[in-house]
Amino acid sequence: MSILDSIMQQVSGSPDTVASLAEKVGIDPAMAEKAVAALGASHGEDGDTVELAAQKTGMDAGALSGIMEQMGGESALGDLVGKMQDAGEGEGMLGNLASMLDQDGDGNPINDVMGMAKGLFGKK
Repeated sequence: MSILDSIMQQVSGSPDTVASLAEKVGIDPAMAEKAVAALGASHGEDGDTVELAAQKTGMDAGALSGIMEQMGGESALGDLVGKMQDAGEGEGMLGNLASMLDQDGDGNPINDVMGMAKGLFGKK
């Protein structure tokens, strides 16, 4: 069980695991984990959390909104972010999850997530 799964189990209303969340919204677990990371990273920023996460990932805002709803809404996301920050060292687990978005290490996670999203929807 991943650290994120353990933390999600502590958040009221949240699915027990990333795999469970992914199943509920009909996406790949790796994509669900990246969506949670983007939502978490966007939560503390000025603006709409879902729209900011959509801009960062290239994922559909409706899909991200559905993920956030399955997690228990904005307040549950805030609780998750707090627990993620408490669980990590330095910049916290949230920073570690957000860095997963940038798989090729070029400092631009959007190109990586767009490639995953295209694969998710069968586009190449």
